Amino acid sequence: MPPAVVLGIDFGGTKIAIAVGDLDGNRLGEITVPAAAESGAAASLAATIVAGRGLLDRVAPGGELAGLGVSTFGIPGPDGVALAPAIDGWADVSLARELGAAFDRVPIRLVTDVKAAAQVEAERGALAGCDPAIYLNLGTGLAVAIVAGGTVLAGRHGASGEIGYNLRGLGDVGRGLDDRTPLEATVSGGALLTAAARVVPGITGAAFFGAVTEDPALAAVLDDFLTELSFHLVNLAVAVDPQRIAVGGGMVRAWDLIGPRLRAALDAAVPYPPELVIAAFPHDAPLIGALAHGVAAARGRPTGVGIVQKGIPG
Repeated sequence: MPPAVVLGIDFGGTKIAIAVGDLDGNRLGEITVPAAAESGAAASLAATIVAGRGLLDRVAPGGELAGLGVSTFGIPGPDGVALAPAIDGWADVSLARELGAAFDRVPIRLVTDVKAAAQVEAERGALAGCDPAIYLNLGTGLAVAIVAGGTVLAGRHGASGEIGYNLRGLGDVGRGLDDRTPLEATVSGGALLTAAARVVPGITGAAFFGAVTEDPALAAVLDDFLTELSFHLVNLAVAVDPQRIAVGGGMVRAWDLIGPRLRAALDAAVPYPPELVIAAFPHDAPLIGALAHGVAAARGRPTGVGIVQKGIPG
C-alpha cells in the first residue's frame, strides 16, 4: 500500500506554491501556479485544487492524503480570510471548508504565510536559538513576525506583525484606513514596482534592480522606498530589542542594494543594534511551513501558530 502523504499550499499575492510531502515533511514534489488575482478568489481556488490533485496523482498515485497545511496572505479564520486585499473576494472564502470538501475532508490547518515562514526560521533556520527575533517579509506585500521563546506571536486576533497597516506620519493619526495611505501601499514589492512604472512603464522587478544603479530616477524610487522601510524597521527594533532580524521574500534577491541601507539605519538609531541576515529559506519558508502544518494535522499534534479546522461541515 502506498505511504500516506501530506499536501502543503502557500497562497501568495502573485503565485500559489503547492507541495506534496511525506509524514516527516520531506518534499516529494511541488508545483507553482499563478494566483490569477485579476480573476478573483474563486478562480484562484479552483486552479489550486486542480493543481493540487494533479500533483498528488503524479507524485503519490494511490497514496492516502493524511493532512493538509495551508499558508495564506491575510489572517485565516473559519469563515474567511481577513486583511487580504491582494485577491478580490479572498475575505469571503472559507479555505478550510472549500479545501476540505475538495480533498475528502482531510484534517486541515491554516496559518498566515509570514507566521509560517517565521516558525520555520525559528525552528531550523536563521532565527533558531534567537530570542527575541524578528522575521521581515519583503515580497509582494509587507509584514513581520515576532518570535519570543521560540514561538511566533499571533496577537489577540492573529494579526500581530501586520505592519503594512502602520501609520506613515503624524497626519495619519486619528484617520481611518479609507482616509489614509497604509504603509504597504508605499513599502512593498508591489508598491515599489508601481512607483518604478511611473518612471519606466511596464518595468519588471528584475529589470528595475538591474537598472537602478544607472538610472537616477529609478535610484530615487528605491531611495524613498528604503528610507521609509528603514524608519519603520528601526522603530520596531527599538520596541522589541531583537537579537536578530531575518529577511525573506522575493526582494532579498537584491540584498546587495537593500541590506546595507537597513544595516546602516539600525546601527545609527537602535540602542542595541540587532544582527541582520537573509533568512535561511528566503523564498519558500511559507511553503515549508504549510507542509509542517500538514504533518501536524495528520499526526494530530499542536503547532506553533495556526488554526485547527477538522471535520468542518460543507
